[in-house]
Amino acid sequence: MELRQLGRTGLRVSRVGLGTLTWGRETSDQEAATLLKTFWEAGGTLVDTADVYADGGAECLLGRLMETLIPRRDLVIATKAGCVPDPQRPTDGSRGHLLAALDASLQRLGTSYVDLWQVHAFDPHTPLEETLQTVDLAVRSGRARYAGVCGFSGWQLAKAATWQLAGGESRIRLSGAQLEYSLLQRGPEREVLPAALDLGVGLLPSSPLGRGVLTGKYREGARPQHSRGASERMAGFVGPYLDAASERVVEAVRTAADGLAVSPLHVALAWVRDRPAVAAPLVGARTAKQLGQALSVEALTLPDEITRALDDVSAPEHRYPDQDWSTQ
Repeated sequence: MELRQLGRTGLRVSRVGLGTLTWGRETSDQEAATLLKTFWEAGGTLVDTADVYADGGAECLLGRLMETLIPRRDLVIATKAGCVPDPQRPTDGSRGHLLAALDASLQRLGTSYVDLWQVHAFDPHTPLEETLQTVDLAVRSGRARYAGVCGFSGWQLAKAATWQLAGGESRIRLSGAQLEYSLLQRGPEREVLPAALDLGVGLLPSSPLGRGVLTGKYREGARPQHSRGASERMAGFVGPYLDAASERVVEAVRTAADGLAVSPLHVALAWVRDRPAVAAPLVGARTAKQLGQALSVEALTLPDEITRALDDVSAPEHRYPDQDWSTQ
């Protein structure tokens, strides 16, 4: 699999990453082992997890697999900290919480460092400079090699990345920003993508298949058995994209797929993979077969005319003041 630089840094990652949101909960140890081995054998390196996935269970499972199945040195491990199970304050970017969370992640993962440590969410109750100073400390202590953010809006990303750049060698450049981005969710193009391009931050799109809807399996409101849309826990996650506007985009993807003799999954994933600033979309496959289909997109590059057609049918409405510069 082709490797890409993550932002304007020396970190290289496979241009498709493996997500672990369901590991330790819906995805069993055996299933996760098969997924990771399939990913590794295809040349994949970037594996994304978080301290809150399955309450730490995803990190524990990944740690066991690195001990027994895949060498640690062959993987680029990305994890996150900053989300907490507190409805009154769901984010905590304080120095105390972040450092404790990082140490706990390292213990669960069974490693002395993570390749990419991400602030999971913007915390309005903690000064941003305190959060970013903690990021600097984590990298300088060797517990993290690179740093990024997750779920930041355009102004939040621009402020954080600029703060780090303004400090010169005393601060750590942000290398990546993770957020949802697909043909069904092009909101990042409003401000996040322009900020990332300008400041040299690589995008790591989550849910690049529109929470599974872009595969075409939910056509006409169907929710196939064993799909996330049919799952009691995940149905609310998929539901927002089962509307008429999304259906038009899905049909356009199916038409493009038929013309190219590939699957809708291939078309949707290739589209987001090759967007400006994108380093690696993160695929949270449920089975090895699904992952194999996603990894086989490596050989596909969409023709320009198909890319333009998909751009048109899925185009978000950008109004004042960003109707011009957001599409540059």
